Amino acid sequence: MPLIHECVVTTLSHEGRPHIAPLGLIEEGDYWIAAPFRPSQTLDNLALNPQATASFTDDARIFAGLVTGRRNWPLTDIEDWPAPRLSAALGHAELIVARVEEDETRPRFFCRVRRIKSHRPFLGMNRARAAVLEAAILATRLDRLPLEKIESERAYLRIAVDKTAGDAEREAWEMVMEKIDAHLSKARAG
Repeated sequence: MPLIHECVVTTLSHEGRPHIAPLGLIEEGDYWIAAPFRPSQTLDNLALNPQATASFTDDARIFAGLVTGRRNWPLTDIEDWPAPRLSAALGHAELIVARVEEDETRPRFFCRVRRIKSHRPFLGMNRARAAVLEAAILATRLDRLPLEKIESERAYLRIAVDKTAGDAEREAWEMVMEKIDAHLSKARAG
């Protein structure tokens, strides 16, 4: 299995408007690969503007917010680079698309890393943050998973949140749980 960097990727529309989305970038040799699903704004933007910024953050609320439709996270311009980074980023990587492998479901954009910059210190791992990230990823796959799998994953992830979460992680967890609960209620009713 490849190494995947979970981050928030900023791409630019045809008009130069930034679009942010959570994305796992696959590290493979000298490349970091973005493989967004069709259809997606990230995919469209990368096809139009072959530059992106990967922001690395430890704020679980950002991942939770993005998968639940909250997109107004502050951005900061980067000197001599078109795609801004998350203002809350611990660091960022500037990516240039070198080539594309087409695919009906998930084209693969092979990117070269132009530069990586640090902005704030990373103060260590936290199980609750990791659990929120996993729950956020789960929330993007609800229509593809059986209800039992969703419920068992959520129950397991809740253990780490209950044991190790701070206020920010609890807030993020609740955002994601609202989305999952709504899906489960709809699935059970239908």
